[in-house]
Amino acid sequence: MSPVFPTVREVLALDPVRHGAPRLVAGEKAVDRPVRWVHVAEVPDIATLLRGGELVLTTGIGLPADDAGLRAFIETLADVRVSGLVVELGRRYFGGVPRAMAAAAARRGLPLVELRRATPFVRITEAVHALIVDAQLHELRATEEIHQRFTELSVSGAGPQEVVRQAAELAGCPVVLENLARQVLAYDPAGESAELLLDGWEQHSRRIQPAGRTAYDPDSGWLVTTVGAREQDWGRLLLRWPGREATTAPPGGTTPPTRLTILVERAASTLALGRLIRRDAEGLERQLHRTLLTALLDHSRSVDEVALRARAIGVTLDRRHLVGVVVRHRADDGEDGPEEAGPARLRDLAEAVGQALREAKLTALTSALDDQAVGALLALADPGTEAKALAAFAAALRRVRVDARPAPGMPGAVLVAAGSGVGSLREAHRSLVEARQVADAARRDRRDLPVFRLPHVGLAGLLHLLREDPRVQTFVERELGPLLAYDARHPRDQLLGTLRAYLEQGRNKSAAAVAAHLSRPAFYERLARIARILDVDLDSVDACLSLHVALLALDAVRAR
Repeated sequence: MSPVFPTVREVLALDPVRHGAPRLVAGEKAVDRPVRWVHVAEVPDIATLLRGGELVLTTGIGLPADDAGLRAFIETLADVRVSGLVVELGRRYFGGVPRAMAAAAARRGLPLVELRRATPFVRITEAVHALIVDAQLHELRATEEIHQRFTELSVSGAGPQEVVRQAAELAGCPVVLENLARQVLAYDPAGESAELLLDGWEQHSRRIQPAGRTAYDPDSGWLVTTVGAREQDWGRLLLRWPGREATTAPPGGTTPPTRLTILVERAASTLALGRLIRRDAEGLERQLHRTLLTALLDHSRSVDEVALRARAIGVTLDRRHLVGVVVRHRADDGEDGPEEAGPARLRDLAEAVGQALREAKLTALTSALDDQAVGALLALADPGTEAKALAAFAAALRRVRVDARPAPGMPGAVLVAAGSGVGSLREAHRSLVEARQVADAARRDRRDLPVFRLPHVGLAGLLHLLREDPRVQTFVERELGPLLAYDARHPRDQLLGTLRAYLEQGRNKSAAAVAAHLSRPAFYERLARIARILDVDLDSVDACLSLHVALLALDAVRAR
């Protein structure tokens, strides 16, 4: 794509101008300024009639005779950002333009050209205007191509990478799509080095802060537009334009050609529309997935109907090895059960699970099960691939979700649990329920296991299986009831956490005091109060074992 306007350099190369034997007197570094129009002027106060970008032609007849007047004339032209001044010699000036005029133009960086041979100005204006009209026609065709190309992409449901690739191809410039966290979602280097383009991207991107939804940052050379719809912005589209095709701009620099602004905005709208379409489609699909998973959990539909409806959305469940999987947020560090997960957070987790399944090339029904967990029913052709499939899914989830990737020595913020594999859809309920129970039991487990299975949760798993049994609830009340009642009456002096720290540290009082963030005397005093409230010897192994089991049972009973 060529620029809309010719530059001063290109105008000087036109035959009618060359006929006048042009000589550049000043402003050599600005000869690539675009020429928006050609204006003939013979009066000194012409600047008030100009808008910027004009190439001014004059014979100098009406210009001031004194040096101060000539300098003021050049200053006014430079202030309105004309592209240049062309002076024909032979009418007012003979040997060359006045030194004061040349010095003023050089100081302001204004291209000053003298024509040493008489040339009809009309030929110059006709030639330049014809060039401008041709370029504008080319621009119009290019803009039409942009709209056509992105309309086709919208209709075909092209993904972000294809939209970005097409934008880079049309612009001939690198293009990057990022989210609001400055993470690159898609990019095309347009033939340049991708490594150099993306090196230190987040820090580089945060320095690009143009004003407005679509704007150019001349310091960085990036044209930026916001991507989003329905007042829900979710990213930015950036096009690196080095300024080689300048158009006029207010004092302070140049801006990219209009077609590039149209291009990035059209690409951004295509990306936003595509996301909405995919979200709506995924929303309907997720509703179907949730309906079918719920039907398997509560037996609200026959397994034959579930199999038929699942097959209609591309998930074959009959004659498959089925494995229930649950992904959930872990418990927080407090004692009030699992941390609250808002709808947006749960939706992000569901999207991450879906993306991980796609990356691992696994077929599954998947949807949110409650406000903490996302479930999936994997459908495997070969039972022997169960372990490999679960490992691939867990690895993919850690790649696509940052908080699933643990820091050194710490577990991730989410965990993956799986039930026992089953050979028929009628048994899928058992696998899903087991996966959910394992996930609930493992929520306080600090081990960093890719996938939790029933053998990993031991006693906690057993208690979760029995948590609805009144005998377990009675046991909890008998062992911990007085302490729970005390904590209820003294909300600022909770003792259950102290007991938990003591038992989890193997009755090592020094280590437990550190874990509870208490001094040893304060910790010992709290243990003494607990012993009095529960009427128990905390140095007794049997008594502490019973209390520890009661604590695990309490967690199981409280688990949602």
